[in-house]
Amino acid sequence: MPRNKRIYVGTHDGVCAVVSHDGGDSWELGPVTFLPHAAARLSASRVNPLLAYLAAYEAGVYRTADGGLSWQKLESYPTPYAHSVLAHPTEGDSVLVGSEPATVFRSRDGGDTWEELEGFQAVPEASEWGFHSPTRDSHVRDLRVAAGNANLLFAGIEVGGMVCSQDGGGSWRQLPGLDPDIHCINLAEGMPGRVYVATASTPYRSDDGGSRWEMINNGIDRRYTLHIASAPDGPNVVLVTVSENARRGNPKFYRSTDGGESWNMVEGLGQGESPTEMVVAFDWDPAEAGTVYAGTDGGDLFQSRDDGRTWEELPVRLGTVAVGALAAGTG
Repeated sequence: MPRNKRIYVGTHDGVCAVVSHDGGDSWELGPVTFLPHAAARLSASRVNPLLAYLAAYEAGVYRTADGGLSWQKLESYPTPYAHSVLAHPTEGDSVLVGSEPATVFRSRDGGDTWEELEGFQAVPEASEWGFHSPTRDSHVRDLRVAAGNANLLFAGIEVGGMVCSQDGGGSWRQLPGLDPDIHCINLAEGMPGRVYVATASTPYRSDDGGSRWEMINNGIDRRYTLHIASAPDGPNVVLVTVSENARRGNPKFYRSTDGGESWNMVEGLGQGESPTEMVVAFDWDPAEAGTVYAGTDGGDLFQSRDDGRTWEELPVRLGTVAVGALAAGTG
């Protein structure tokens, strides 16, 4: 029997779900909930198929409990900023949010109440974190928890580098050796210790949990790396989206089958002179091997069912897709 699929998509003026009831053969756009600010990150629960969270920059944190039909602003969230969000993969009511200045908050009741993880800003290097603009501060751009180890957390700071917790967020340490301008983190499933990171200068890989880093840019002719992620069933199959600079000029989309040792450009997707053609967000299907979804800056959605080799455009039209604001779910 075909299963339901769901892609949560955040744009610069709203959030919605794109749903398939026949296993991905056809898709329909659900209602759009308009937001006062652009979406930043989305995270779909792996415990509750209808639950997802949205970090919406200066608009706070939102939650859907009905698969994206409606979104509720979590008024209890304690700061004006929300740059990243992570629905805990095994604890259905737990969610983490990264804020500005770089701080992490946790809720154990689905976002009704929050606590600050005070050990995060206790990292000695925290005094060196900052941002490019004098009117803004460092922020937590991405959050990840290791599959199979709920106590192992990673956070990427823009601009400040990578920090890691091995006790569920109680204490943190800085991970040196890579560009401090972090955009995206991916923890490879099935290969403990494998971490991929997208930065403003190049993609990186670590095979020992972040103690040592290797630049993986052989074959990539753009330096600005926006998003990176490996296949859940194949840690060496990796996709990455890059451009010339932060303005996303001349974007390209690449695929690797050897853990980033070499890359091949994906034809027909995520490339061109216009920033609207750039793939700014993608996510692998959590329940169907080989399936991955991608969204472009111009509002187009694509699906691949062969590990990112070939792509088909989905029959829906959106506003400009916000960076990182796409998450695949089920149910």
